[in-house]
Amino acid sequence: MDRRNFLKYVTLAGSSFALTSCVQGKNSKLPGEVSPSASTVAVNEPLKVGFVYMGSVGNFGWTYAHDLGRRDMEANLNDKVKTTFVENVNEGADAERIIRQLALDGNKLIFTTSLGYMNPTIKVAKEFGDVIFEHCAGYKRAANVGTYLGRFEEPRYLTGMIAGKMTKSNVVGFIGAYPIPEVIRGISAFTQGMRSTNPQAKVKVLWVQSWYDPAKDREAAIALVNSGADILTQHTDSGAVVQLAEEKGIYAFGYNSDMSKFAQKAHLTSIINKWGKFYTDKALAVMSNTWKSQNVWDGIGQGIVDISPMNQAIPVEVQQLVNAKRDEFIQGTAHPFDGPVKDQKGVVRVPNGKVLEDRGQLAMDWYVEGVEGSIPQRKL
Repeated sequence: MDRRNFLKYVTLAGSSFALTSCVQGKNSKLPGEVSPSASTVAVNEPLKVGFVYMGSVGNFGWTYAHDLGRRDMEANLNDKVKTTFVENVNEGADAERIIRQLALDGNKLIFTTSLGYMNPTIKVAKEFGDVIFEHCAGYKRAANVGTYLGRFEEPRYLTGMIAGKMTKSNVVGFIGAYPIPEVIRGISAFTQGMRSTNPQAKVKVLWVQSWYDPAKDREAAIALVNSGADILTQHTDSGAVVQLAEEKGIYAFGYNSDMSKFAQKAHLTSIINKWGKFYTDKALAVMSNTWKSQNVWDGIGQGIVDISPMNQAIPVEVQQLVNAKRDEFIQGTAHPFDGPVKDQKGVVRVPNGKVLEDRGQLAMDWYVEGVEGSIPQRKL
C-alpha cells in the first residue's frame, strides 16, 4: 500500500468508523453492458488500484479476505499495478470523500467493498468518467461501474452437511450479525445442507447486531452452548466463536477466511472468500481496455467462494459426501435451494424440481424448516 496517502485518507474520513455489510447481487451478466469510451491507463505506467474497506485488514474476517485478494492481485501482476487501501471507512459522506480522493490521486480502478458504499460510488463515478469502479455488492451500475459478490450459500450448504453428520445433540448454534437477506439466506442454506444429512437436527440463531464484536460473539456462543448446541457457526468476522468452541471441546465453522489458526481441534472448516482471481482479471481488463460494466454473482465453480481444508476429525465418508456435492455445485447440477423447500410453518416455498430463483434469494426474509425462532427487525 502507498502509506504516504494513508494518513490523508484517515484524516478525511475522521476517527470514528463503523462496520457495514454486503447484500448480494444477481448471477449473470446484464444485456447491453458497455465499456467507458476512454482508455483509462497510460502506456508503460503501472495501473493504480484503490480499495475501500469497511473494517480492519487485521480482523480475519470480511475485510481481511478482500485484502488477501488485493495482495494476490499484486503477486499476480507484480509491477504492473500499484495499490492503495483505506481501512475502517464509514458509510455516507466519509466514504464519498475517500472514494473521490482515491480518484483524484490517479487510481484508475477502485474497488468499494461494502453495500453501504453503493450511492457514494455511483455519485463519484459520475464525476470521473475515465475511472473504473467495482462495487461489492449492490445493484446500481453505470458505464464505468460494475458490481460483484460471491454465492456464499454454496459453501454454507456444505458446512451444514458436515454439521448434520457431526452433531450429537442435534442442536447447532448460528451467530448472525444483522437480519438482512444475505445473512438469512446463509442461515437457511446451512440448514438445508444440515437437514439433507440429518433431518432431525435444528438450528438456533442468536443475533449480535454487529459485524465485528468479539465480546458479543463470545457471549452469543456461550448462550448457544448453554442451550444445547454442540456445533457453532457464524456470519460475523471475529475468531471468538471458534475460540470458544475450542475451550468447550466442541466443533465450529469459521467464516470469510480460514480460521483454523484460532482452534486447531474445534475448527472443522471455514466458508472462505477468494477475491484474488477476480481482482486480477478486472485489473487486466482495465489495462487492456476490455473492461465492461457487469453484475457478477459467482460461486465455487468460478473460484470466488469455497470451503477451507476440512479437519481430519471429519470422517472420510462425510468428506467424500461433501466433495461430491461441491462437484455438483461446480457443474451446475445442484443448488443450495433445490426444491422442495419448506419454510418454518411447513409451507412449500420451492416445489420439487424447481430452485429458489435469484430474485427470491436476494429478498429472502423467511427461515427454512429446521430453524428455530423468528427474524428480528433489522437495526442497521
